[in-house]
Amino acid sequence: RLGGEAGLKFVTTRHEQAAAHMADAWARVTGEPGVCLGTVGPGVADLVPGVYPAWADSVPMVVLGAQNQTWRCYPEHGSMQALDQISLMTPITKWRALVNDVRRMPELVQLAFRAATSGRQAPVYLDLPSNVLCDKLDSEECPILPPQRYRAITPPVADAGLIEQAAEMLANAQWPLIHAGGGVLRSGAWAEMVELAEYLSAAVTTSQGARGSIPEDHPLCLIPSTASGALKAQATADVVLLVGGRLGDIDFWGRPPIWGVWNTQRYIQIDIEPQNIALNRPIDLALTGDAKGTLRALLEAVKMRTGPKAENPQFEDARQAQETWLSGWEEGARSDGVPIHPLRLMREVREFFPREAIYAQDGGNTSVWAFYQNRIYEPRSLLWAADSGHLGSGLPYAVGAKLARPDLPVYCITGDGSFGFNALEMETARRECAPIVVIIANDMAWGMIKGGQKLVYEGRYCGVDLTDIRYDKLADALGCYGERVTEPAQIRPALQRAADSGLPAVLDVIVDVDVHMVPPDLVMLDSVWMEGCDTGSH
Repeated sequence: RLGGEAGLKFVTTRHEQAAAHMADAWARVTGEPGVCLGTVGPGVADLVPGVYPAWADSVPMVVLGAQNQTWRCYPEHGSMQALDQISLMTPITKWRALVNDVRRMPELVQLAFRAATSGRQAPVYLDLPSNVLCDKLDSEECPILPPQRYRAITPPVADAGLIEQAAEMLANAQWPLIHAGGGVLRSGAWAEMVELAEYLSAAVTTSQGARGSIPEDHPLCLIPSTASGALKAQATADVVLLVGGRLGDIDFWGRPPIWGVWNTQRYIQIDIEPQNIALNRPIDLALTGDAKGTLRALLEAVKMRTGPKAENPQFEDARQAQETWLSGWEEGARSDGVPIHPLRLMREVREFFPREAIYAQDGGNTSVWAFYQNRIYEPRSLLWAADSGHLGSGLPYAVGAKLARPDLPVYCITGDGSFGFNALEMETARRECAPIVVIIANDMAWGMIKGGQKLVYEGRYCGVDLTDIRYDKLADALGCYGERVTEPAQIRPALQRAADSGLPAVLDVIVDVDVHMVPPDLVMLDSVWMEGCDTGSH
């Protein structure tokens, strides 16, 4: 009866990778675990590229894999499509199990959901041999229990004494800063974080994956960038409260000069996963617990020690730096040049869609250009494989998000290379009546790699050029709306026609190849990614 149960919708995709991405998007948007499945051997192997981004970004998923009969696997002895699927999934799941008897099915399904949603949320995997799937279980042996009967619903709050110490540090801070990681979104802690920031007049920065945890036009928000006021605040704040984040490489490892010197800038870290504490820099105080509950308790403790704090004068310097950074994009965003300047495309798209729209981001340079103009205002409204940097996720993310939230507009900005990974999922969107709008910034290249070769190898290009493909006509062939856009004045009318069509839509936008190749932050990003690599002899 798979798919026939009340409340269970089965969605067939064109590729297992896309199924995993859609389940990932469902979880990111709803806060509940997404579920995907693949058939034995190649099917499970094809799930891996979609599961990995969820693992990297701590997204709860339950991944189901069909397996050969129990007597034909573990150890395998020449069976067709045989694969040690447990080992395959080990690096990208936090828990995994072989269901070797149908009588254990209820228990292991419950364990899977408990593991996916407890502590640091992440994908889990169940290996399901075909003979077990074909076995039967009486309904009395398979009770369907509500979540509170088999897993913790209220996650743990940090130690009360340590919360008091943290409150004392924040109450006495002269120039506090809160840095939000993805744990703020997973925990649903954005309201508590913003309330604490407003009470302390603290600057708020976010990791790239946590954008939307505070509206990016909020007066306390400093947009994360290599050249804006966020870096000024991160380097000079006297007390930093890190919430649900690990300070990875896009956060420059939490190290100077982007962040303050270790023995002068004091750090408080809230994280539900003990192994994330002080992962990339020393801290002064660890609050191990759920972000939402711990922030709520911390706010009350701060209020017992101080009234609302006045804004530090240094904030205005950081805010001015941000305004200068934002204004630097205006010329490109207003450009009437042909081919289309990528900033003009991004501005038109952001201005067309409402604040609450869900945005799926994909591509290399395309993501960088979108960041300069595409502000995020609502929590869980940005879908991006941030920590994995995985291409091809944008289109299935958009479809999964639309299925989860059919009441909201959903759009995807992607490069032409990244669109190609899962382009046929436009047919899935059409079949599932998911009217998303996909905007392709088409530069006919693997743009970020080509830009890197221009910077590092003086324009000696290898393996980076693609064909001029009519993606709009591909959309037409799949029963969707398609339109090619070649001039800036055509962008907004094309967006309106796409939205009015009521169909999944593709806008194939030809962007300026030379401009698109090297966004301003690419040099800084290359310096991080190529650290320790000597390219001078190439």
